[in-house]
Amino acid sequence: MNKVNLIGRLTRDPEIKYTQNGTCVGRYTIAVDRRHTDGEPAADFISIVAFGKSGEFAEKYMKKGMKIAISGRIQTGSYTNKDGNKVYTTEVVAEEQEFCEGKKTQEPQTDEAGFMNVPEGDDDLPFAQPR
Repeated sequence: MNKVNLIGRLTRDPEIKYTQNGTCVGRYTIAVDRRHTDGEPAADFISIVAFGKSGEFAEKYMKKGMKIAISGRIQTGSYTNKDGNKVYTTEVVAEEQEFCEGKKTQEPQTDEAGFMNVPEGDDDLPFAQPR
């Protein structure tokens, strides 16, 4: 069984290209934290490729720094570069992509004392009294 699940942050905005037949191909890299025993933080940088609707989703909604979950399969390949050397590749083909965090909000505005300014009439606040 070839199945991989990852959670990480995009290291850059997805790079989008289209094949000659019009299929969207999105490529991006995510940084995935690795458990470390020596106390030093570590991360792996995993290449992701998303085809078709998944590629279009990445193009439209994913941006550098977003925390996302990927489910897919590992794919290996090889090619000969311009110097004649064989290069081996490993990437994850995304089958499912989801956000792990809500939309980031802007920094709250504070007054001179450091208290957050709360807009009048915001009934979505958990402590707001019904009118």
